[in-house]
Amino acid sequence: MGFRRGFRNILCSCLAIVLAGTALRAPAAAQSSSSSSLSSHVKKSAPGAGSPLDSGVVSAGVYRNPAFGFTCKIPAGWVLRTEEMNTRDDEDTSGQPAKGAAGQAGRVLLAAFSRPPEAKAEDVNGSILIAAESAAAYPGLTEAAQYFGPVVEAAKAQGLEIDDDPYQFVIGTKKLVRGDFQKDVGTRVMLQSTLVMLGRGYVVSFTFIGGTEDEVEELVEGLSFGTPKSAR
Repeated sequence: MGFRRGFRNILCSCLAIVLAGTALRAPAAAQSSSSSSLSSHVKKSAPGAGSPLDSGVVSAGVYRNPAFGFTCKIPAGWVLRTEEMNTRDDEDTSGQPAKGAAGQAGRVLLAAFSRPPEAKAEDVNGSILIAAESAAAYPGLTEAAQYFGPVVEAAKAQGLEIDDDPYQFVIGTKKLVRGDFQKDVGTRVMLQSTLVMLGRGYVVSFTFIGGTEDEVEELVEGLSFGTPKSAR
C-alpha cells in the first residue's frame, strides 16, 4: 500500500512546533499572542473548495464535529492554531502553495496548544491535533490499524519511538486503534498518543501530546462519540 504524505506533513509540523517550544525560559515578547481564545465561539474555516469534509466548530471550549459524531474538550486557556496548521500544510517545501490536490491530502480539523507555540518554556506544550484525510488516497486501506504506517513514520521523523504495537481502544461504543509514543526532551519526556478511526470515507486521527501519562489520558478522556448526523 502506498501511503501519501498528507498526515506525515501535518503531524511533523505539529511535533516540530511542540519541540521548538520546549526551552529553559520563556521570552517576555512571546507571551503576547494574537491567537484565537476559547472565551468566544470560534468557527473553523472550511477546507479546500469543493471538499465535503465537515470542519466542525468550537463553542464553549468544546470542538464538535456532528458529521463524524464526536466532540473533544479543549482545556481552558488553550490557544487554537487550526488555520495556521492548514496553511503550513498547503505549502510545499519551497514555501510556495501546493499545486493540484496536494493541499487536500490531509486537513487539520483542530489544532490546540496549552500555550502559544512561539512561547517557549521548560514544560512540554500540551497539544491536541485532529486531522482527516480521504481514505481514497490510500488504495487498499480497509482498517484503521493500517494507517499507523504514516503515523509511526511521522513520529520517528521527530525522534519519538512507539512504546508497543498499536492496539484497539474503545471510547463509549466506538472502536478505534491507538498507538503510544515517547521522546526524552532534556530532563523531561514528551508523550504522544494517536487514535485512528475510519468513517464517511475518511481516515480521522486524534493526536494528544503531554508531559506526563496523566496529562495525555486527561486529554484522551475529553474525546467522546455520539450518533453522527446523516449525510445531506
